[in-house]
Amino acid sequence: MLIRSSGQAALKLHKAAILFKEVTAMTSLDFYALPWYKKILVKIAEFFAAIGKGVANFVIGTPGAVWRFIKMIGRGLAWLGSAFVHGDALTKLSYIIMGAGNLFRGQIIKGLIFLSAEVAYIGFMIDSGFGFIAGLRNLGTVQRGWYFDETLGIDVMRENGDNSMLILLYGIFALFVTLAFIFMWVHNIKSAYNAQQIKKSGKKLPGFVDDLKSLLDEQFHKTLLFIPVSGIVVFTIVPLVYMISLAFTNYDKDHQVPANLFTWIGFNNFETILGSNSTIGNTFWPVLGWTLVWAFLATFLNYFLGIILAMLINKKGVKFKSFYRTLFVLAIAVPQFVSLLVMKNVFAEAGPVNVLLQELGWISAPLPFFTDPMWARMTIIAVNLWIGIPYTMLIVSGILMNIPDDLYEAARIDGASPFVMFRKITMPYVLFVTTPYLITQLVGNINNFNVIYFLTGGTPATLDYYQAGKTDLLVTWLYKLTVNSRDYSYAATIGVLVFIICSLLSLITFRRSASYKNEEAFQ
Repeated sequence: MLIRSSGQAALKLHKAAILFKEVTAMTSLDFYALPWYKKILVKIAEFFAAIGKGVANFVIGTPGAVWRFIKMIGRGLAWLGSAFVHGDALTKLSYIIMGAGNLFRGQIIKGLIFLSAEVAYIGFMIDSGFGFIAGLRNLGTVQRGWYFDETLGIDVMRENGDNSMLILLYGIFALFVTLAFIFMWVHNIKSAYNAQQIKKSGKKLPGFVDDLKSLLDEQFHKTLLFIPVSGIVVFTIVPLVYMISLAFTNYDKDHQVPANLFTWIGFNNFETILGSNSTIGNTFWPVLGWTLVWAFLATFLNYFLGIILAMLINKKGVKFKSFYRTLFVLAIAVPQFVSLLVMKNVFAEAGPVNVLLQELGWISAPLPFFTDPMWARMTIIAVNLWIGIPYTMLIVSGILMNIPDDLYEAARIDGASPFVMFRKITMPYVLFVTTPYLITQLVGNINNFNVIYFLTGGTPATLDYYQAGKTDLLVTWLYKLTVNSRDYSYAATIGVLVFIICSLLSLITFRRSASYKNEEAFQ
C-alpha cells in the first residue's frame, strides 16, 4: 500500500511538472488559440509559477545580496584606509579626534559640530550605552519578586530587578545611536579629506555660511529628506526592529515583565507556528488560507465590479452622471467603522433583514449570517463590496475619461463587439494604470483589520483554533494574541511572516506587470 501511494504521488508530481513545462513553453499563438477558460487556467498557473520562481530567486539571490553588501562595506573600508594613507597629519588626527581636520583648517563651526557629536557619544556610552548593549546578551539576570535571604532567614521582596522589555528596547536604541555615530564619523573623515584636497589646490575653504547656502541650493534634497528620514528611522524602523526581535524571544503570558524575565530562544517560535505539532501551529495554516482567499476575493471583486459600475455611469447617453457618482461616494463619506457597525446590526439574528424575511414568510428561522462559518465569510465579503466598490469606481472613472475615443472608433470600424473592445482596449488601459493600486489593495486586504474586527470580531469561535475564530485574519489573530493572551512573541512572529508574504506578493506581482516592464506605453 505504501509503495502504491508513493507511486501515485510521484505520478502526480510528474504530471504537474509536465503541465508546468507546457505552460512556461507556450507561445503567444498557442495561448490565443486556447478557449477562454483554459486561458484563465494558464494565467493562474503562470501566476503561481511566478510566485514559486520569485521565492526561489529570493532564496538563491540572498547570498549574492549579502556578498554585494559585504563588498560595499569592503570598498568603504578600503577608502578609509586609502584616505588614512594619503591624508596629512590633520586628516589622520580626525580618525581619533572628530573635527580636527576642519577645526585646524579654519572651519570652526563644522569642526565643533563633529567634536560635540564625538564627546556626546562617548559620554552616552560610558554612562549607559555599553550597559544597554551588554544587556542584549541575556536580556536580564535579576528577577523581581520574592527570594530567600539567607542572612535574615526569611523570604524578602526584591524591588529592583531587571526589566527585559526595557533592556531590549534600550539596547536596540544604543545600537542605532552607534550606527548614527559611525555615519557621522565617516562623514567627518570625508570632510577632513576634502578640506585637505581643497587646501592643497590653493582654493578657499567654504565656511559655515557657504555650507548653509549649499544645503539650500545644490544639496537642498538632503535638507528636505533629513526630517522625513529621521522620522522614519525613529518611528518606523526602530519599532520594527524591536518587534522582529521579540519574535526570537519567549515573551509570553508566562514571562510577563516586570515581575518575570524573558530571553532569547532562536527560531523556536517559527518552528511552533509553522509546524503541526501544536494547536497554534494547526491554527496558522487555516487562518493563512482564509486570509489569502479573503484578500483575493475582496480585492478583485471590488476591482472588477467597480470597473463595471464606472463604465455604466460613464456610458454615453446616461444622464445625471454626477448625481450617480455622488450617490456612491456617500458610502465613502461615511466613516468605515460606522458602516460596518450598522451592517453588523442589520444582519444580526434579530436584525432587520432576518425579521423582514420572517415576516414575509420566506424563512422560518433566522439566517446564520454571523453564526455559521461559511455564512459569516460570505457576509463579510458581501458587506466589503458595499464599502470597496466606490473607491474603484472613482479611480476608474477618471481613467475612462482619458482613453482616446479614436481607439473605440477604429475598433467599431473593424467590426469589434463591445466585449472585444472592453477586453482589448478598456481593460488593458485600466489595468496598466491601476496595477499599483491593485497591489496596494491586495496587501491592504491581507491586513484589513477594520472589516473583520467591527463586523464579526473573528467569530464564530472554535475550539480547534488557538485564540482565533473562523473569520479571523492573520492581523486580527495577531491582535488577539497580543491583547487577550499576551503571547507577544507569537504575535511578533506572525507579524514577521505577514511582512514576508506581503513583500513577496507585492514585488513579484509588480515586477511582472506592464506598469513596471513598459512604463512609457500609455504616455
